[in-house]
Amino acid sequence: MKVLASYVSGAWVEGKGKPQTLVNPANEEPLAHASTEGIDFGAALAFARKKGGAALRAMTYGERGELLRAMSRVIHGNRDPLLDLAMANGGNTRSDAKFDVDGASGTLAFYAELAKELGGRKVLLDGDAVQLARGPRFVGQHILSPRRGVAVHVNAFNFPAWGLGEKAACALLAGMPIVVKPATSTAIVAHRIVELIVEAKILPEGALSLVAGPPGDLLDHLTGEDVLSFTGGGSTAAALRAGAPIVHDSVRVNVEADSLNSAVLGPDADASSDTYNAFLRDVARDMTQKTGQKCTAIRRIFAPRALAEQVAEDLRSRLQDVVVGDPTADKVTMGPVATASQLRDVRAGIERLASEAKRLLGDGPLSPVGAPAGKGYFVPPTLFFIDRPTEAQHVHAHEVFGPVATVMPYDSPSEAVALVRRGGGGLVTSVYADDRAAVAELALGIASAHGRVVVTSAKIADQTPGPGTVLPHSIHGGPGKAGGGEELGGVRGLGFYSQRTAIQGDRAILEAVLAS
Repeated sequence: MKVLASYVSGAWVEGKGKPQTLVNPANEEPLAHASTEGIDFGAALAFARKKGGAALRAMTYGERGELLRAMSRVIHGNRDPLLDLAMANGGNTRSDAKFDVDGASGTLAFYAELAKELGGRKVLLDGDAVQLARGPRFVGQHILSPRRGVAVHVNAFNFPAWGLGEKAACALLAGMPIVVKPATSTAIVAHRIVELIVEAKILPEGALSLVAGPPGDLLDHLTGEDVLSFTGGGSTAAALRAGAPIVHDSVRVNVEADSLNSAVLGPDADASSDTYNAFLRDVARDMTQKTGQKCTAIRRIFAPRALAEQVAEDLRSRLQDVVVGDPTADKVTMGPVATASQLRDVRAGIERLASEAKRLLGDGPLSPVGAPAGKGYFVPPTLFFIDRPTEAQHVHAHEVFGPVATVMPYDSPSEAVALVRRGGGGLVTSVYADDRAAVAELALGIASAHGRVVVTSAKIADQTPGPGTVLPHSIHGGPGKAGGGEELGGVRGLGFYSQRTAIQGDRAILEAVLAS
């Protein structure tokens, strides 16, 4: 049985005490053990700040970008073994595993290229210098410089590779050392990635640490220049924000939490159009990719009332073709959810929706392909229909984190906007329309409640990767229930890990000081 050691203070350390067991969710067979009991997290953070932080800050953005490039190449060079681990520990199909692992290497590569543009600087200019007095010499210049702390990354179970890569890319490029804390249940992929990076001796000592198991008192040792980035449930996020160091030392926190993402078919929809077909394709894919365990998955589907029943039937037809089972078995297109607790939560969410919605798909017997009888955490694609969405409650309040979504009609674009906004803030909503007036009313009406809005029309229907794909060029995060955080977005992603400072003085002196 493999033991997942943590990598702290420049060494691999196995925890003591009773470990947590990681399993294959398709057959419940144990894969590895993990424990962090007895690890000195205070010393680990101090080591990262002193050794890793100093080494990273001594480098330019361009030099740090080359570190990211090397990390990307190591992940890509070990792609197939990592895919195998993701299939075993995450219940991913091979396609789902690629989505995760390739997302990690691709995001690191993107930021490596971005670093070329930042070049030999060690601080970034934020806007132009502003004249502050009657004469032209006294000016103010805003800059971004690396925070002299450590970035703790608490990642979710569903994307162990991409979650590591997308946070690491921004933090390391900004000049902060990182402590990676993957969800224990699916930590094998993240653990192996860190092993590969350490073996390749890519990063300075202390720039990368790994907590493989429960966090213990890790967060109790955070200080005012540290940052915490969390991806997970809203209730856990609220508890983290209430921690003493967060409250008393103003530790900077970024949260990505629950999100009732929507897909809206425009009022100009034609069931024979490319836009309509793209809508069906994206909804079906985002419901079932990663078994619906994506923060960007579509949960609510809104269509003009005249087309809503046809939308429901067309989606039901597509979803019936999904083959559920062990992701290593032939012809399987959707695996299990990741853990037993996730299975319980999804089933409870389905029953909650069933109390106010008509179930169109997902209530029949399930015989997962290739799985032992009675084993595995399997859920069928489940589709609901609510005829009067303005009167519904649960569908607008609770995210079911699995292959579950609900079709609902709307009677006007303004009603569609109001229904989408009842989700309380989201990561992404997608609009499928060709009429410019409809796009304006829908997209601009929901924009302030979301971190991202994707508009798909006929001319780009075959070009967009769909709303469920998070690209490093655009921000990822959202207001309200989505956590209020913001990640990625090109150079914007460095802001969380940097301190913005206004430096005031003689223009000539400041230009000389800030030129490098």
